[in-house]
Amino acid sequence: MIEVGKKAPAFTLPDQDGEKVRLSEQSGQWVVLYFYPKDDTPG
Repeated sequence: MIEVGKKAPAFTLPDQDGEKVRLSEQSGQWVVLYFYPKDDTPG
């Protein structure tokens, strides 16, 4: 778990077009990462 105020670890994720985006490429910009773990699951 990441504590409030701590830097996020380095990661790479696909964007909406399947292109890889690295957090390090966003340095100096505002970044909003929205994660919802139950996406695409029944319920």
